[in-house]
Amino acid sequence: MKQDFFNYQAQTSPHPLAMEVSHAKGSYIYDTSGKPHLDFVAGVSANTLGHSHPRVVEAVKQQAETYMHVMVYGEFIQKPAVELTRLLASMLPDPLETTYLVNSGTEAIEGALKLAKKVTGRAEIIAAANAYHGNTQGSMSVMGHEERRQAFRPLIPGSRFITFNNEKDLEKITEKTAAVLLETIQGGAGFILPHDNYLQKVRNRCDATGTLLILDEIQPGYGRTGKLFGFEHFGIVPDILVMGKGMGGGMPVGAFTASAAMMSQLKDRPKLGHVTTFGGNPVIAAACLATLREVTETRLIQETLEKENLFRTLLTHPLIREVRGKGLMLAIMVKNADVANYIILESLKRGLLLFWLLFEPDAVRITPPLTISESEIREGCAIILELLEQWHD
Repeated sequence: MKQDFFNYQAQTSPHPLAMEVSHAKGSYIYDTSGKPHLDFVAGVSANTLGHSHPRVVEAVKQQAETYMHVMVYGEFIQKPAVELTRLLASMLPDPLETTYLVNSGTEAIEGALKLAKKVTGRAEIIAAANAYHGNTQGSMSVMGHEERRQAFRPLIPGSRFITFNNEKDLEKITEKTAAVLLETIQGGAGFILPHDNYLQKVRNRCDATGTLLILDEIQPGYGRTGKLFGFEHFGIVPDILVMGKGMGGGMPVGAFTASAAMMSQLKDRPKLGHVTTFGGNPVIAAACLATLREVTETRLIQETLEKENLFRTLLTHPLIREVRGKGLMLAIMVKNADVANYIILESLKRGLLLFWLLFEPDAVRITPPLTISESEIREGCAIILELLEQWHD
């Protein structure tokens, strides 16, 4: 199987972890030797409820037995998608009321960028340095990391970049700017939170210039930061909200939400302003609905902050410079990249799954399922601390 993996399945890096998976349940992934691996990554923030959560599995089974794909998005009324978008609307502040369901986070970014250009009649998009919004051409055009963009030029023109948390850079937002696109918490850059009321200042500048504010909540979303969406911590509301990853409970999905008036501009002049075959797929929507209900009908969101405190209490060591992030979107910032690589690779041997961040080599990702228990947190942190004790320059 491993040889077939390398021979026939396209690879994304020269050295994948290549663990052969047997099954996964709760907070653990089991390899084909039967060894359990405590999952501190959650499919890169995607498995909000852990692996094979009973409520999600049952929703998928019931919907698959009822009907699966029946028609391209937007033509037929399909109960799971309608119920999901209605429930989302009830939980979001005005004017965020209408949701377009798509297949992935990067497609949601594409749709949001198209919507902003259609609504404003402008072409310029401003994003942040070291931003990551996906890997399709539009999303890559607003990726603020030239090393990863260079090989795929020419990209879509009209993108400019500012530095996250730099107030002076906000002067670059003008009446020519269709939208400012920001991650509420920068992910690939190192789980960097906005500070000094930065997002409110961005919101004010957008309002002054008639610019739309798009917030990318693909990682912070669905309870990971201690609120349903990360922007709720910062006292602002975006014009367009982008989500994905954790909303599917392990199933592939993305979405973007705006006002009904704004979203209506995608259905005419031209018709099919954005269209997708499998967006809103009923099986996926059923999984999303089950995930949203479980997250909001339990104490999982509140418990993320309690679990964050436990991680911060346990993860103290001279080689740890700081723990960044919020809730269960955390990054251990260690002495250097060698230490980070050592922890991630040695932890895998000891049954703990950790991972890297895209643009910050000194970081170790900790984004476990929201359902992780206190004992599991202690178990994983003990492995990390033991490895740090064994590190030698």
